[in-house]
Amino acid sequence: MTAQMDFERARFNMVEQQIRPWEVLDQQVLDLLLRVRREDYVPEQYRALAFADMEIPLGHGEKMLQPKIEARMLQELAVKSADRILEVGTGSGYMTALLASLGNHVYSVDIVPEFTRSAAVKLAAHGISNVTLETGDAARGWDKHAPYDVIVLTGSVPVLPEAFQKSLNPGGRLIAVVGEPPVMEAQLITHVSAGACNSVGLFETCIAPLKNALQPERFVF
Repeated sequence: MTAQMDFERARFNMVEQQIRPWEVLDQQVLDLLLRVRREDYVPEQYRALAFADMEIPLGHGEKMLQPKIEARMLQELAVKSADRILEVGTGSGYMTALLASLGNHVYSVDIVPEFTRSAAVKLAAHGISNVTLETGDAARGWDKHAPYDVIVLTGSVPVLPEAFQKSLNPGGRLIAVVGEPPVMEAQLITHVSAGACNSVGLFETCIAPLKNALQPERFVF
């Protein structure tokens, strides 16, 4: 059996054994996960673990999210073909590729220059051109290309800065993992009308924080 056949079987198993059981049933998302080659976005030394139910180290203290979390985020965001998307935390570039396959344009920002450069090479190799990659600190907002229809934070934040909600178009959706270890919650926030947002808790998890994330005010006695 060839290595590529092994990858295809592992990819299929990832979808059927990890992602479907996590209530990801949107056929468009499932088809996309079968089509986009996750193994091409993980660091070479971890390629054999591309479909494992785990976070994969990327260097600089950062990790790829588990496949099921990426998939659930994608499903809940319900990305449409005309959507302008902000991704905070480019990381491996895999989530960037998924978002770009569904939406109109992705603006992806990472604080680590190496991640920006590496993602640019990977995305170009797969012919994905509807992406603007930038290096910067977007942990507290990135209104440079606002307003956005979709915003996704790939690292957690103890508190969610209001700047993100203010950068959403009417009807826009934002997913962020909010809280501090060991208790964090993935939240879907929808801009329902001028100055008003609706927040829904999706699932509990615990992922690495964004660098320089806004901290809650602490009481000092």
